[in-house]
Amino acid sequence: MSNEFLRYDAVVIGSGQGGNPLSVALAKRGERVALIESNQLGGTCINTGCTPTKTMIASAQIAYYARNADRWGIRANFAEVDMQTVIRRKQERVEAGRKGWEESVDGENEPHLFRNRARFIGPKQLAVGEQRLQSERVFIDTGSTPAIPAITGLETVPYLTNVTIMELEEVPPHLLVLGGGYVGLEFSQMYRRFGSEVTVLQRSKQILPEEDEDIATELNKVFEAEGIRIHLGAAVTKVEGSRGEITLTLGNGQQTVTGSHLLVATGRTPQTKDLDLAKTGVKVDQRGYVVVNDRLETSAPGIWALGDVNGGPAFTHISYNDYQIVYGNLYEGKSLSTQTRLVPYAVFTDPPLGRVGMSEKKARAQGRKLKLGKVPMTRVSRALEKAETAGLMKLVVDAETDKVLGAAILGSSGDEVVQILSTLLLADQPYTLLKGAIYIHPTMAEGLFTLMESVKPV
Repeated sequence: MSNEFLRYDAVVIGSGQGGNPLSVALAKRGERVALIESNQLGGTCINTGCTPTKTMIASAQIAYYARNADRWGIRANFAEVDMQTVIRRKQERVEAGRKGWEESVDGENEPHLFRNRARFIGPKQLAVGEQRLQSERVFIDTGSTPAIPAITGLETVPYLTNVTIMELEEVPPHLLVLGGGYVGLEFSQMYRRFGSEVTVLQRSKQILPEEDEDIATELNKVFEAEGIRIHLGAAVTKVEGSRGEITLTLGNGQQTVTGSHLLVATGRTPQTKDLDLAKTGVKVDQRGYVVVNDRLETSAPGIWALGDVNGGPAFTHISYNDYQIVYGNLYEGKSLSTQTRLVPYAVFTDPPLGRVGMSEKKARAQGRKLKLGKVPMTRVSRALEKAETAGLMKLVVDAETDKVLGAAILGSSGDEVVQILSTLLLADQPYTLLKGAIYIHPTMAEGLFTLMESVKPV
């Protein structure tokens, strides 16, 4: 390793949806920027997250429509799913997204890319392969990886993660899914539609444990109607077997479930272990996430952490907003904070769940007086016309101010429609503003009129 330091104005570790745009923006300012990436450019979103999963979900939805075409009065001869073509289509989308970032490095006024692992050797000094780098500003955007639970025997079986399952070129005969959160549910429905038998094992008493019970129950019904078996309160205590026959033991051993493949979808863990953060003064919490303040500054001066690695909401759009906060505060004279941002998100099941703001149970936990609005999708004309009536719309309102505290839309286009309510929250206006709005007929958004009319004190 060279003893001479390469000096930069800024070093960005990790090319996720926070680090990539930050490094490019700084380089365009004329700063000398190093971007360090040990894997593929684009981070989780492009390579193993949003882009590939939503591409495959679209293929699975076409398979579902073909199988169920008679529901819309269409006679279709359904052919078998060609997983090799599905995987190839997915990979083409990934490579196209990655290419865009690859074209934005190593040119004039562009970040200098180092393809290697980074570790700190001092407060603002890094070893990257045989090179040593130094900078007054360092930005950590190393993301997260699948968290693997400590279950007896799990390490002895060929389990899948959200990354490896997307490389399968065959449809698993019977997919066991450990975890009923966002990742587990999206893959469960996807592979059921590809043709797998699917069993979900969820440790808590409901899927999507952070959501309100009525929302989780409704989505549970959707899954069961598609033939997905869901075991709630299922604590897996032992795993054994090999691919083709993997057996999970539940609880005290009185019940077992056997399938051909096992997907572990039990959360994420931050990629901080190999960074040698102890040499910097950067603090991490008990789970290994970098501790930051509301401006994303770490406990070490001159070091910031963006994206999943800082333990904030694990969504791509939040990683990008982390970049906006850091860049705005450092270079645009703004005073941006994570404490005041509004976080909309979606679970990309079918129907999708769009969510913004507080759930009912969180609002009740704060002791607020509430008004609630709730309507089934069967009362939305466009949903009836599309024959996609599963789900419901729900609004949580502060009874004293009529301001919207939160909303959930589980229904066709719920991921899109909820953003109208997100705008209402950003504008800090009462729900009654939309009560008097004119909606295009027939649209899914028109259901908001009925939702506003249903709001009542509780």
